[in-house]
Amino acid sequence: MQSIYLKFYLTEKQRFGSYLLHEWILEQAKHIGISGGSVFRSIAGFGRHGNLHSETFIELGGELPIQVEFVLDQIQADELIAKLRECELNIRYVIYPVTAGVV
Repeated sequence: MQSIYLKFYLTEKQRFGSYLLHEWILEQAKHIGISGGSVFRSIAGFGRHGNLHSETFIELGGELPIQVEFVLDQIQADELIAKLRECELNIRYVIYPVTAGVV
């Protein structure tokens, strides 16, 4: 089945109101009816500002990159992106077609 892969790039500490942003995005996805999503924590990365963050023994205070990922249909992807735009969030994302199924 043709689907859409949608991935958002955040940092651990990003918030929307009183919620961690990745948790809030997952809640919005559930509300839309998206059947699943995942959050992955990176061990290192840098973003548009060029600052390198990596996992060390010293606590970074939530600066590590995380990814929020979904496999969904185009209508759901458009609806989720529209919701995030409506809230004026400044987050990067990638979207591309994938073939998904269950065996």
